[in-house]
Amino acid sequence: MKEKYIPINCDFYDEIEILAMRRTKCKIVYQNKENEVQTIEGIINDVYAKNKEEFLIVNKELKIRLDQLISIDDKMVPKAC
Repeated sequence: MKEKYIPINCDFYDEIEILAMRRTKCKIVYQNKENEVQTIEGIINDVYAKNKEEFLIVNKELKIRLDQLISIDDKMVPKAC
């Protein structure tokens, strides 16, 4: 997936950082590279930016670009800052 990155809502980004900091287990729904909806439960280990795109790492192995997120703990991800 090399579509242009669309930043998510700044306030929700802050919420993701808090979940990572607290190491809170959460349910994450996202769209994978094949445009399929996936659900995973786990701990957000890191939130970071690279090449003007933002990502999170779940369970120390799965990398998800933030604009592919659909919801975290049943809270829909706002798409605009």
